[in-house]
Amino acid sequence: MKKISLIIGLLITLFSCGEIKKDSSSQKIATEQEKLPFFNQPDWTPEWIEPENPAYKKIHQIPSFSLVNQEGNTITEKDMEGKIYVANFFFTTCRNICSKMTTNMHLIQDAFADDEQLYLLSHSVTPKSDSVPKLKKYALENKIRADKWSLLTGDKSTIYRLAKQEYFAGDTIGFYQTGNEFLHTENFILIDKHRRIRGVYNGTLLVEIERIKEDIAILKREE
Repeated sequence: MKKISLIIGLLITLFSCGEIKKDSSSQKIATEQEKLPFFNQPDWTPEWIEPENPAYKKIHQIPSFSLVNQEGNTITEKDMEGKIYVANFFFTTCRNICSKMTTNMHLIQDAFADDEQLYLLSHSVTPKSDSVPKLKKYALENKIRADKWSLLTGDKSTIYRLAKQEYFAGDTIGFYQTGNEFLHTENFILIDKHRRIRGVYNGTLLVEIERIKEDIAILKREE
């Protein structure tokens, strides 16, 4: 009986070890799958590029910019150094998708209220009418915190170039437009600490807001 018990004990031990190895392997696969892709093209084709790949150094990056927020402060790419941020495009007089986007962006503001690594940028697509005082009024009405979320205005051609050519905020048609054709998009765009695009989401849908929160958590675990 002792011999049988010993054999059974060994089998249980071997089986347990096998399960541990299997679990470790599964965890490794899960971790790899958690990595967010990069987006280098306006058609939003996801690309998983490892640091050792020569293409890694050529990943699309949001360039330098200089715009003014609701407090009258100049915001540049330097203010985003070391931060993950969510960008979108709106205008204060919009009463359909923009109000939904503002409400949902507010959920992100609240979820990361004490997180200094996370910031929000909303660019006005009607900057001529969205003056600093108007943006300030909008911010107060919507309980927008300037330390977490900037409403940006400035030169229209600069904003539209950023939106279409750099953030791919509209669609492929918008990317190839040459003028200041009106931009109206529900996209929220997730930018990592190196100003690279890591996700795009429908900012009017609550399920997408949950997804962006999860993806922010993934980015926070990156080096």
